[in-house]
Amino acid sequence: MSDGAGMLGPLARRRRTTIHGSAGVKQANGSKWHQDAGDGKPESPGKAKKKDAASRKAVGHGKVDGEPVTAARQADSNGPRSPGNEEEQLSDRLSCHVLQESLLSSASGYSNYRGILNWCVIMLVLSNARLFLENLIKYGILVDPIQVVSLFLKDPYSWPAACLTIASNVFILAAFHTERRLAVGTISETTGRILHFFNLTCTLIFPAALILRVTSMTPVGAVISLAIYTVLFLKLFSYQDTNRWCREIGQAKAKKLTRSYSCPTVAPCNGSAVQTHVSYPGNLTHRDIYYFIFAPTLCYQLNFPRSPRIRKRFLIRRLFEMLFLMQLLVGLIQQWMVPTIQNSMKPFQEMDFSRMVERLLKLAVPNHLIWLIFFYWFFHSSMNFVAELMQFGDREFYRDWWNSETVTYFWANWNIPVHKWCLRHFYRPMLRRGVNRRLAQIAVFLGSAFFHEFLVSIPLKMFRLWAFMGMMAQVPLAWFVSRFLNGNYGNAAVWVSLIIGQPVAVLMYVHDYYVIHHGSST
Repeated sequence: MSDGAGMLGPLARRRRTTIHGSAGVKQANGSKWHQDAGDGKPESPGKAKKKDAASRKAVGHGKVDGEPVTAARQADSNGPRSPGNEEEQLSDRLSCHVLQESLLSSASGYSNYRGILNWCVIMLVLSNARLFLENLIKYGILVDPIQVVSLFLKDPYSWPAACLTIASNVFILAAFHTERRLAVGTISETTGRILHFFNLTCTLIFPAALILRVTSMTPVGAVISLAIYTVLFLKLFSYQDTNRWCREIGQAKAKKLTRSYSCPTVAPCNGSAVQTHVSYPGNLTHRDIYYFIFAPTLCYQLNFPRSPRIRKRFLIRRLFEMLFLMQLLVGLIQQWMVPTIQNSMKPFQEMDFSRMVERLLKLAVPNHLIWLIFFYWFFHSSMNFVAELMQFGDREFYRDWWNSETVTYFWANWNIPVHKWCLRHFYRPMLRRGVNRRLAQIAVFLGSAFFHEFLVSIPLKMFRLWAFMGMMAQVPLAWFVSRFLNGNYGNAAVWVSLIIGQPVAVLMYVHDYYVIHHGSST
């Protein structure tokens, strides 16, 4: 290459970077060769392409040949401007608006609201911190763990709640031996159904009658023991239903049922469980039924999915969460809930509706916070702790209920064990009998409303039907939300129903209990 070409090299490379035209960015070494004068010769296409790529990369970083690119040099490198190019640049100067939507408009498609979410969290923390500080200034420190322990140790010579819980073994063994007699054909199916019906009925009536008659039974102990009997009722119902299905299918087909292992044997090496499938009636053992009673599920099957080992770190974390959150729940109830409930008695007695609404809204906030902590404590920490200890493999105790856009989605996903039981033993059997789908859903809500009322009214020894009405109000609410609200509006409606709906009904019970038992003293 000549000296003139060598001297022109840097300038030519700069000119071959980009040419901004009406069609966008056009490479200078395209179909035509551009240069100022006749001096110099065009390089080969291969070398030109390599240099153009290096020049584009350098311009992208603001440099050409290792030097910063100034505005003048960029303008010089763009080459001579055509009249059309100048007209377009002038048009760009005159116009600064395009067709677009505002970011907060749904039509914009914008979805990054992380800053707003952080703002909401900060405002929530600050507002609750103010309420907590106000509570401390007004009432002082009211947290007293010894007071909670005394609720369980009241009348220590009898301990009716503990005795009532131990007595539940009678109903477990009754169901077990009834199934054994049915398996060997000692009793008929009709007799077995009558015995199971009598046993299940007594499972609900016996603890309720004892709680109502024994005066030393505290509400806390009564709630715990009654909840244990309610869970036992659902488990035994599933136990007899599943075994009856096995008998109906027959011995040969029962061996093909998929199940996990209720009765594994422990291998001497590696400490791993050797799992063997169990078929009916081989499942009718004491070990099998008691594994099911303590397992975190309400639906019985012959073989449960099992985890390969116990993760000690996971177990310790869940145990720490259980202990910490339990203390936090007790502290929030003593420090926040109890004083607010006591201050709400006078407006309810005087029927001052404006102050009643104000009291209920004030109670709804701590109640909802306690409900959320209780959900995590029970469905995540406690049930995972029990499942890990028992090597129970199915850990789906809840789904993403917080994203619920309909009321029915919430009730189907926040408590998976109960939802599975309702589908398996209540809803689908009704559909198989020809019951309308809508009526079957209403029947499920009726059953849920009964148990909510059962768990609240009997321990408090008063009947107000607030819990029953609160659950049944979910039926029209579910229809309204699914019909008229969608997306975020439906999700907001679900959250509002959780914050000021059923928790308010529970608070009404607590308030009525305080009015009945402590109204004269206050």
